[in-house]
Amino acid sequence: MKIYQGKGVYGAVAIGKISLFKKPEAAVKRVRIENTDGEKSRFEQAKAAAMDQLQEIYDKALREVGEANAAIFEIHRMMLDDDDYNESINSIIESQSVNAEYAVAVTADNFAEMFSAMDDAYMQARAADVRDISNRVINNLTGNSSVHAGTGERVIICAFDLAPSETVSLDKDRVLAFVTAHGSSNSHTAILARNMNIPAVIGAGDDFLNEVRDGCQAVVDGFTGEIFVDPDEDTCKKYLEKQRADEEKKRLLQELRGKENITLDGHRINIYTNIGSVGDIGKVLANDAGGIGLFRSEFLYLENSDFPTEEQQFAAYKKVLESMAGKKVIIRTLDIGADKQCDYFNLKKEENPALGYRAIRICLTRPDIFRTQLRALYRASVYGSLGIMFPMITSVSEVEKILEICEGVKGELRAQGMGYSEGIELGIMIETPAAAVISDRLAPLVDFFSVGTNDLTQYTLACDRQNPDIEQFVDTHHEAVLRLIEMSAENAHKHGAWIGICGELGADTELTERFLRMGIDELSVSPSFVLKVREAVRKIDLSK
Repeated sequence: MKIYQGKGVYGAVAIGKISLFKKPEAAVKRVRIENTDGEKSRFEQAKAAAMDQLQEIYDKALREVGEANAAIFEIHRMMLDDDDYNESINSIIESQSVNAEYAVAVTADNFAEMFSAMDDAYMQARAADVRDISNRVINNLTGNSSVHAGTGERVIICAFDLAPSETVSLDKDRVLAFVTAHGSSNSHTAILARNMNIPAVIGAGDDFLNEVRDGCQAVVDGFTGEIFVDPDEDTCKKYLEKQRADEEKKRLLQELRGKENITLDGHRINIYTNIGSVGDIGKVLANDAGGIGLFRSEFLYLENSDFPTEEQQFAAYKKVLESMAGKKVIIRTLDIGADKQCDYFNLKKEENPALGYRAIRICLTRPDIFRTQLRALYRASVYGSLGIMFPMITSVSEVEKILEICEGVKGELRAQGMGYSEGIELGIMIETPAAAVISDRLAPLVDFFSVGTNDLTQYTLACDRQNPDIEQFVDTHHEAVLRLIEMSAENAHKHGAWIGICGELGADTELTERFLRMGIDELSVSPSFVLKVREAVRKIDLSK
């Protein structure tokens, strides 16, 4: 038996045979051709096929992991349609009289090298995306199948790394677990694995991949990140028991459906969910959430080729409010920028996009975009219980300007005879240290705070959360982060506002009791974590 150590990204146990994930051999040769127009036509046909394939993958991801996670494949389609990318390929074919495969491969290398050389970790990660879409086109040109991964039986997929499209393309009913030699817990693939509820371990190392073989037995512990290859009888017995215990725990969690989120001493808390599209509402209801604590409206923008109209947005917001039948729905205004880029916004390249022109900064400097979204939100508010929250706040003046614009929008709607609810709650996200430190001045201006712990941790610890090389320095339980949350909670309550958490720490049950003792009123988590957090809440006694 050999034991390897990686990092678990989805806690569950898998026991079965290993299947090495083999990408097709796409050795591209340079071939001189005479008919450059014909070769460019071949490229266009292969590109069109790739577009269709990406649409199928997007649709599959939409069904299995929701719109927020499927959006990466819309980005792939946009990259494939990029003018610079296409001009490079056609120019190489024309100027060098070479085959399309070679032109695509050279362009992929050039663009990947350009992305890799950038200082920003998000942009560096785009190197893998451009290689992914280029390999898809080359495979279409050569007739290679996209992937090979074992037989029809359920297996543990082991790979150097997995592109998001490869992860989603696999039949999850035949996948027991994912193990990769490389990768980041913040990668799209890791996020997809978590949302597909598949045990996953990343970063197992090159030795692991070089030493394992197809068909050998293995145990994958997604909780600890351990992989046992050719396990002995005692190890198999131990992990079968751990697997049964985990499955039983998940079954028992279902018994909490319909129960209250109440501590042993009678303290109540709201447990809501984070979603990215109207299509995710079924998951909210299926997991018995009390409401939606974060609806990511930017995906209405990411899935469009132009700015969504007021009517498009109104229809989406109306549908989510009606579907929740009076339960609270908190919609975050546009949060484009940083790791969410949208071509038609024509945003300039930035050295530090996470610290740059994003979220509320775009809205306040491009009020036409902001007012369109606010009009749609206010109009939809009559169909349910709406809260609107504004991201990336750093100052009192920003909030005052937002409130002024909101009043202007209400005045416009009244003048046009359009109704809106007077019960809309307005809130801000506490995701910058600045907002937390001046939370005593911000709280009197709003109805609620929602703590975005992902960005708050990133900015407080000066650690880029997209950079896998510094994961060891990202302490999500860092005292500085927790003190900023506690300070914000104290100031919210002092001025009559409530406070929730919508970042990943909301689902961290090691912190649930501490959050409740701070006075946190609401925890908003991924739908699959609702019952787990409810269980933790119901075991806490705050009187002790």
